[in-house]
Amino acid sequence: MSGSACEIMIPLSPKRIKLSESENEDRLSDLPESIILHILSFLNTNHAVQTCVLSTRYKDLWKRLPTLTLHSSDFGAYKKFTRLVSKVLFLRDSSIALQALDFKRSNGRFEPKLEKIVNYALSHNVKRLGLHFNGDIAQIPSTVFSCQALTHLKLSIYNGGRDHETPFPKSLNLPALTNLQLGDFVFDVDDNDCAEPFSIFNRLNSLLMCNCVVRGGKTLRISSVTLVNLTIYHDRSIYYEIDLCTPSLWKFVFTGTPYLSLSGSSISSLKHVDIDAEVESSQRAPLVFLLSWLVVFANIKSLTVTATTLQVLSLYPDVLKIRLPSLHNLKSLKVRMEELLYGFRMTLRDIKLQNAKSKREAARIRKAFKEGLEPPSPVPDGIVDFLCQNSPLVEVDYIKCRRCCCLLIYIIKMVFRRWMRGNGGGKCSGTVRMSLHGGTKGACMHVSTPTLKSNGTEKEWEK
Repeated sequence: MSGSACEIMIPLSPKRIKLSESENEDRLSDLPESIILHILSFLNTNHAVQTCVLSTRYKDLWKRLPTLTLHSSDFGAYKKFTRLVSKVLFLRDSSIALQALDFKRSNGRFEPKLEKIVNYALSHNVKRLGLHFNGDIAQIPSTVFSCQALTHLKLSIYNGGRDHETPFPKSLNLPALTNLQLGDFVFDVDDNDCAEPFSIFNRLNSLLMCNCVVRGGKTLRISSVTLVNLTIYHDRSIYYEIDLCTPSLWKFVFTGTPYLSLSGSSISSLKHVDIDAEVESSQRAPLVFLLSWLVVFANIKSLTVTATTLQVLSLYPDVLKIRLPSLHNLKSLKVRMEELLYGFRMTLRDIKLQNAKSKREAARIRKAFKEGLEPPSPVPDGIVDFLCQNSPLVEVDYIKCRRCCCLLIYIIKMVFRRWMRGNGGGKCSGTVRMSLHGGTKGACMHVSTPTLKSNGTEKEWEK
C-alpha cells in the first residue's frame, strides 16, 4: 500500500523466542562496580538496599550510593521510615560525595529528622537537593539557601490548610543554581505590585512552578537571560499575570487551568510550546487567556496540545471565525489524543446546557452525554485547521496517549477534509500523521495525507 493515500502498518505479535544458555547468563555480576552503582542510583533507597542484600558481593554496595531517594510512601509505616533514614545516614560511607538527595514525607510532619538529613547532605557537597514535606520553611536550615555548590533545588512545602502557601524566601545566594522546581509557594510583591524572585539566579536554565501564586493576584516577572525551559502546573482558580523577560527561553510547558495572563516582549527565541489545559466551570476567563497565549507565542515552530486543550479552545464563541495574527512559522503541530475525562465531559455538558435555547434541546444534550454520543470526537471539527491557518505546510501528528475509540474515525475524517480543500482550485499541502504508543505489543499506525495539486481539470497525487 505504499502508493495509497493512507498507510496502516500493524506489526505482527512477536513470537516467544527460546533463550539459549548464553543469552540467559548472568551479565550483571561482570559489570564494574561504578556501573552497578549508577544502575542502583535510579532506584529509591529502600529498593536499592533490598537489591544489595541478594548477593554477598553487593551487600555493602548501597553504602556507597552517590544518590539517596527517601520517600515515605515507599516504606509504609512511619516508624519504619524514620528507622531506615537514620540507619542509612549512619551506615553510609562518609568518604563518598553525595551528588543528590530527594526527600519526600507525604503525610504528617517530620521536624526531628529534617534538619539532620539536610545538614548531612550539605556536609557531603550535595549538588541536587529535593525536599517535599508538610511543615514550615523555617524547618529548613538557612545554609541551604546559601549553598555555593547547589545546582538543582526542588522545594515543595505544604504548611497546613487551604490557601496556606509558603512565602518564597527573599534572601538567597545560590550562584551555581541551574535548575529550580517550586511547589505551593507565594511570591510577595514590591511597591510596584510586581514580584521578581528569579533575577538573582545568574545561571538559571530550567524553572518549574507548581501551584505557585502571587500575593494579591498581581504580576510575577520572570526575569532571566539564561532561562531556557519554563514549566507551569496551575490547577487553581487564582489569577495573576506573568511577565516574561526571558530572551533565551526556548520551551514553555503548561498543565492545568489557564487562569494566567502571559505577556512579554523578549520571547522571540521561544520555539516549542506544550499545553495541556482544562476548565472546571463555564467561566470565560480561561478561554480568553488560552486564546491570547496563541498571540503571545508568535514565532514558535512547534506546538503540542491535548485533545482536551482543543475542546477548551473551541468553547470560545465563534473561535473558528477569528484570524490569528500569529503562528506564521509553525512547522509542527502535535495532538495528544487522550480520552476526555468524566469531569471535563460534565463541564462540557453544563456549558452546552447553559446555551440551550429550549427545554427540548436541553433534554437532547443530556441524553447525548449520558449515552456517550457527545462530544462526537475528541477533537472538535475545524479547530486544527484554525491553528494551522497561517502555516499551510505544517506537519500534524496525532499521538494516541490513552484509550480512545474515536481516534481512527477522526483521523480518516481529517485526511479527507485536507484532501477536499484542494477541490475548489486551491492547493492542499501538509502532512497528517498518527502514531500509536502502547508498548511493544501495541499497534503502530501511520496515516498520511497526500498533497493535492490542481492543474486545470486534472488533479495529481504527490507523495
